[in-house]
Amino acid sequence: MTMADTLAPRAVIGVMTPAMNTVVQPELELLRPEGVTNQMQRFRLGGDKVSDDLSEEALKLMDCKPSAIAVGLTTDAGPGGPDKLNARCGEISKQIGVPVLGASFADYEALRKLAAKRVGVVTPFNAEVDALVKANTEAAGFEVVAIKGTEAPSLPEICETPLSDIRDVFASVAASDCDVILQVGTALPVVALIAELEDAHGKPIVACNAAVYWQTLRAIGITDPVRGFGRLLEVH
Repeated sequence: MTMADTLAPRAVIGVMTPAMNTVVQPELELLRPEGVTNQMQRFRLGGDKVSDDLSEEALKLMDCKPSAIAVGLTTDAGPGGPDKLNARCGEISKQIGVPVLGASFADYEALRKLAAKRVGVVTPFNAEVDALVKANTEAAGFEVVAIKGTEAPSLPEICETPLSDIRDVFASVAASDCDVILQVGTALPVVALIAELEDAHGKPIVACNAAVYWQTLRAIGITDPVRGFGRLLEVH
C-alpha cells in the first residue's frame, strides 16, 4: 500500500527556476492550496536549448515524486523563445513521465481562458527587448495594443524592482484599450499585487508566475479556487 506524503496528501508539485531568480519560489508559495507542497530545484540559463542542465536538474527533482513540474521561466525575450521552451518542456516530460509546464505557454493558455484579444503587456525589459516580446505574443495569436517595461538594467536586478515602479508600468499599460494585461518575466514580483491591480484598473491580469502555477494545478486535477490573487486563479 502506497502512503500519501504527510504534508502533501493531494500533490507534490516540482518547481524549477533559474538559479538567480529569488521571486518564483515565494510567489508560488503564496498560491499553494491546502494539501499541496512545492519542492524547488534550480538550473542555469544558457546553451541552445534554454538551459544545458534543465533535464539533469529535473531528474534530481523526481526523487521527491512530484505529480508535475512548473518551470518558472518565460523566454519571450528571444526570437522564437516560447516555442523553444515549450519543446524543451515536452522533451523532459517524456523523459521523466510527468507534465512539465513552462510559463510562456501557460501565459498564452491563460489569455485564451480569459478570452483575450487585445493585450497590454508589462515586462521588466527595455524597448528593444519589448519588441521581441511583442512579436512572440502576436505570433501566439494576440493583438498587442500596448507594451511597456520597467527597464531593469540586468536579469538579477529584475528581482529588485520597486513595487511602485511596477504599479506605474501597469497603470500606463492599463490606460490603453487592452482587454487583458499580460506580465512576462518571472523575476518581476507581481503576484501579490494582482488583486490590487485588477481592482484599480478593471482588467484581468495574467501574471506569468500565477499562470504557470494555475496551469500546473489544473493539469493534475486540482481545481480549487485560489482566492485573493486575481480572476484567473479564482474563477478558472
